Amino acid sequence: MYNADEMEINPSKSLVLAVDWGTKRLGLAISDPTRTLARPLCVVEHISRSEDASRILAIVEENNVGLIVIGINYDDQPEPTYSGRSAMRLLKEIQGMTSIGLITWNETGSTRAAIASRLELGVVRKKRKGHHDALAAAFILQDFLDIGLINYENKKP
Repeated sequence: MYNADEMEINPSKSLVLAVDWGTKRLGLAISDPTRTLARPLCVVEHISRSEDASRILAIVEENNVGLIVIGINYDDQPEPTYSGRSAMRLLKEIQGMTSIGLITWNETGSTRAAIASRLELGVVRKKRKGHHDALAAAFILQDFLDIGLINYENKKP
C-alpha cells in the first residue's frame, strides 16, 4: 500500500501556483510538494489589478510558492487575445511586487476541459452550476507540470 507519509520530499522544492485570469474572477490552483499533481485551490473575486496581485502574493506567502504560472489565451496568429493581454498586465503587476519566478502558459481550452471533466465524472446539472475557474487553473497547472516544468528547470541558471 502507498503511504504518502513515508515519501521523501525535497524541502528545497517549493510549490507552483497557477492563475486563470478572468474579468470577474481569478481561479487559483496549486501543485503538490513533488510538483507532479495540480489541485484547485480557490477562486478570488477580481477587484483591481493591484489588489488581485496583492491577494495572489498573500496566497503565495501562505503556501511556500516559488513559481507562479499565469494562463494566457492566444488567438490563431498566435497572439494574446484581449483577455490574454489583460493577464499579461496582471503578470507585470505581480513582477513589480515580487522576485518570485513568473511564467506564462497557454490556457486555451482550460475552461472547456474543466466543464467536460465535471460531465465525465457524472456531476448532475444542478451541481455543475457555478464557477469553474479554480478547476480551469488546475488544468493549466497540470499541463505545465506535465510538459513545461522540466523545460523551465533546465533553463534556470
